[in-house]
Amino acid sequence: MNDPQSPLSEAIRNPKNIGELADADAIGTVGNSECGEMLRMWIKFKEEKGRRVIDRATFQSFGCETAIAVASLATEMIRGKTAQEALELSSEALSSALGPLPPMKIHCSQLVEGALRSALLPRKTEDPRPSQTTPAAPVSNANLLANFGHDQPKTGGLRIVLLDGESGQNV
Repeated sequence: MNDPQSPLSEAIRNPKNIGELADADAIGTVGNSECGEMLRMWIKFKEEKGRRVIDRATFQSFGCETAIAVASLATEMIRGKTAQEALELSSEALSSALGPLPPMKIHCSQLVEGALRSALLPRKTEDPRPSQTTPAAPVSNANLLANFGHDQPKTGGLRIVLLDGESGQNV
C-alpha cells in the first residue's frame, strides 16, 4: 500500500465516478456503525443488444481512502453488466485489481459490495420479520450527508443497510 506505483495508490490518488448521478435508476446506501463509514452508490441502466445493462455508476463516501478506491474500481467494473452479473461479484472481486488489501481494510470492499447490493437487490415488501433496515428520505439525488439527517421524513424507497463491523455482513 505504501508503493506509490501500486494500483491501490493510483486509485486513491485518482478516484473515478465520484458524485451524484442525476436520474439514477437505483440508489443504494450502507453504513458501518463500528467505524462510522457510509457509502452511497447511484446506478443508471441502458438497453444494449436486448439486455438491460449498467451504463454508469457513481458514488459518495464517508470513509477511508481504501473504501473510495474500491468504490471507484467497482463503478468501472460493473459498467456493461446486468444487475444479476454485478450482484455475482464478491467483495474480493470488486477489489482484486487493487492487489491484496491489508486485513484491517477488507471491510472497505465489503462496504462497497453492500452498497451495490442495496441498490440492485429487489426490495421485499411482505417480509413479516422485523427489519434492521432504516427507511430514510424518498429516493432522490440529495447528497449523502443530507440523507443521513435525523429530521428527514421516514418514508420512501431509499434503504440504508448497516453492516456488522467484524464480518461486514448485513445486520
